[in-house]
Amino acid sequence: MIKEQFEKILWNTRFIVLFAVILSIISSITLFMLGSKDIVQATILYNPIFNNKINNNTEILFTIISSIDLFLIGIVLLIFGFGVYELFINEIKFPKSKFSESTLKINNLDQLKNKIIKVIIIVLIVKFFEKVLKLSENFNTPNDIFLFSISILSICIGYYLINKK
Repeated sequence: MIKEQFEKILWNTRFIVLFAVILSIISSITLFMLGSKDIVQATILYNPIFNNKINNNTEILFTIISSIDLFLIGIVLLIFGFGVYELFINEIKFPKSKFSESTLKINNLDQLKNKIIKVIIIVLIVKFFEKVLKLSENFNTPNDIFLFSISILSICIGYYLINKK
């Protein structure tokens, strides 16, 4: 009888992951809102149509790419929240069959890890592009452009190898 009570208490401790689920969903929503705010601000502040002091589009492009970064990290948090809930609490019943293979449907911890890793790699690619965009004004020689193209190629090859089955 003590063993059964202990196992029941032990089994119910899995509900502690609800804190992680709720907070990751709240964080995801926050990042989506911040990214949206940044895009709206960039559209108004750095757009040559609204602000005739702007001569190039680099600043608006940089801000939008930074916002994509926020959206992607928000997606990581969503995947994490849904995955942890499905793994520890209960399977989410999808109302339509088209969602049966959704990115948010997680069957085991390895699947959750792999989905998060793929999105994080995309975040790193976007971050790399953001950094290169900032540095692109300093490209002066053909060697700079060649090294830039090699780095883009290596990222593409890495992404291909990750998604290869």
